[in-house]
Amino acid sequence: MTRLALLFDLDGTVIDSIGLLLDCMDHAFADRARRPTRLQWTATIGTPLRTQLAEWCDTESEIDALVHRYREFQDVHLEAMTSLFPGVAETLRWAREAGHATAIVTSKGKVMTARSLKCVDLESAFDTIVTYEETERHKPKPDPVWLALTRLGIAADRAIFVGDSPHDMQSGNAAGVRTAAAQWGPFTHEQLAPTNPTYWLPRMDALLAVVTGFDRAS
Repeated sequence: MTRLALLFDLDGTVIDSIGLLLDCMDHAFADRARRPTRLQWTATIGTPLRTQLAEWCDTESEIDALVHRYREFQDVHLEAMTSLFPGVAETLRWAREAGHATAIVTSKGKVMTARSLKCVDLESAFDTIVTYEETERHKPKPDPVWLALTRLGIAADRAIFVGDSPHDMQSGNAAGVRTAAAQWGPFTHEQLAPTNPTYWLPRMDALLAVVTGFDRAS
C-alpha cells in the first residue's frame, strides 16, 4: 500500500481529557454570572481557547483573565486528568510499523500539547505536530490540516483526518482529505452526522480496517 498520512485531533480523540477541559472552564468562570453551561462549552471544544472564551467576554482583558484562571487549573491537574483512549497506542504503533505518516492537528497550544503527549508517553509517536500557534486560521478552517500535509509531503487525497468534533470534520473536508469521526469523544452521532464524515469509527482500532481498505474505497 502507498504511504498514507494519518492525522489525529488530540483532545477527545487521542487523549481522554474532556473532564479536565470542563473543570478548567468551571474554575475560570467560577465567580462570573455570565458563563457557559457544560453542554455549551463542550460544543466549542476543538476550537482555540481564546475563541471559546470570546463568546462570553466583552473585552480582551476579560479574555486574558479567564485564560489565566483556566491555565491555573490546567497546570495543576493536567497529568492526573489525562489518559489515553483504548487502542490508541496500539493503533499508532501499527501505523508507524506499516510505514504510514502520523500527525497531531490540534487547536491546543504548543506547551500544553507537548505536556499532554509526554504524560501519556506519546511524545515521539508523531512525525509532525500542528498546534494553535502555527496557523493564522484554525479549525474548522483547512489551514492546520494543509500545514500537516505539507510537512509530511503527502497529498490530501492520500490522507485521513481522525477527530471527534464537527470542527475536525469540517476542517478535514475543507482540506480535501477523508475524515473519520471518532465516536468515543463527547460529540454525538447526531452532532457529527451533518458534517458528512467519510468513515465512522466506533473505536480507535477500527482505523486499521479503514487504512487497509483505503485504495479499494477510492
